[in-house]
Formats: sequence, structure tokens, C-alpha cells
Amino acid sequence: MKRLFTAAAAAAIFAGHAVAADPALIDTSVVTGAEAQVETFEWGRLITYYAGESYSTQDALAAVAVINPGMQIHPPHVHAEEEYLMVLEGAGTWSVEGEEFPATAGDLLYAAPWDEHGIRNTGETPLKFVVFKWNPKPVEPAPAP
Repeated sequence: MKRLFTAAAAAAIFAGHAVAADPALIDTSVVTGAEAQVETFEWGRLITYYAGESYSTQDALAAVAVINPGMQIHPPHVHAEEEYLMVLEGAGTWSVEGEEFPATAGDLLYAAPWDEHGIRNTGETPLKFVVFKWNPKPVEPAPAP
């Protein structure tokens, strides 16, 4: 079960009134590790915390990937979404626009739309990384409460 602390609840608590939220959108909430969706593949696991649309994003993904030694999720690729990847554990090889270099814990990759990028596990233990990926919507910033 998702524990929600919605924007409307925050407004009610701190400002004395609430603004209706679109229930179809990702809203302010906490998803625990036990509640995240886990999918297993030949290459490893994808643990999805959020996927979908929020106030200012579409095609959003917030997840953790765990790549088995010697594997990659897919070859270097391109897509319309902006993306951040941060290595938490393990070692591998980054591929960015045709160049390869070591990927180690603490590294953070930003991939702009349509820039080729990828990561593969070249280590002997699982490579674990966080991924945030999205397309922006053409919206103005939300007004302050």
C-alpha cells in the first residue's frame, strides 16, 4: 500500500485549505522498497517506484536496476526522455556517444534527449543503479500555495 502525503493534504495542514489533485497523476507520496514493483529479467531486476505522469512530466520513471555480472539491460540506445543514472553499487562500463569509460559507485550520468548512452556490468558482482527518466510537459510551474 502506498502511504500518501498529497499536495492537497499538505495545503490543508500548512495553509488551512486544500487544492484538488488529479488522481491519475503521480502525487506526493512514499513508496517503500517492499511496495515497489519488482520485475525479473535475464539481465537482472528492475524495481519500479513510480511510472507515469506527474504535474510537469510525462513518461516518468523512478526505479532501481540491478544488472547481473556480464550483462546489460540493452545495448547503448537513444530516446526522447531526459535521464539520470546513478551507480550505487558494483562496477561497469558507461557508453556515451560512442565513448566507453569505467562506471563506479557514486557516478552520475545525465543523458539529454536523443544522446546515445548505456551501461553494462563488467564487474564480478551485481551493478545497482537508480534511474530517473521523463519527458517534460509544456506547463508553467505550479503556483505557490
